[in-house]
Amino acid sequence: MVNTSQITKSQHAVPIIAAAVLFAIFGLGYFVVGFDQGQIFSIFEGQSAYAQMNGVGYMHEYTHDMRHASGFPCH
Repeated sequence: MVNTSQITKSQHAVPIIAAAVLFAIFGLGYFVVGFDQGQIFSIFEGQSAYAQMNGVGYMHEYTHDMRHASGFPCH
């Protein structure tokens, strides 16, 4: 008769790289919702990104209601 056993090792730690990636995504989202005034699109469009949509940029208009709901003033 063969007696077999299995050893299971569980690890309850969050990987550092995963936490860093999530923190970076959170930081970018926080910037876009709270503070972006055309900087994101200016990377691709240059100075014309600031001139569109009355000087505030597309991302500002896309996140306008969410910005006010979360307590960021923008006007």
